[in-house]
Amino acid sequence: MNKLSESEIKTRLKDVEGWEYEDNAIHTSFEFENFKDAFSAMSRIAFEAEALNHHPDWSNVYNVVNISLSTHDAGGVTENDFQLAKAIDGIVEEE
Repeated sequence: MNKLSESEIKTRLKDVEGWEYEDNAIHTSFEFENFKDAFSAMSRIAFEAEALNHHPDWSNVYNVVNISLSTHDAGGVTENDFQLAKAIDGIVEEE
């Protein structure tokens, strides 16, 4: 998988609402009603990430989930990151 250029990343960000590019990765945060809902979303995202064999860097504090995506093998953001970002958005919308 090839690393995307900064201009390619900025163009692709228009397709994923709420994601930003910084420090060689794309980032977003989601706030849920409570911890249970946040953890439920994380569990669903984990199954999707495993299916795609592409895993997020993330953290969770109570009802907030922070997610960063970057393809370590490519040294930056790739198509895989945007594919997972779209899948994550779909999962969170269903919650």
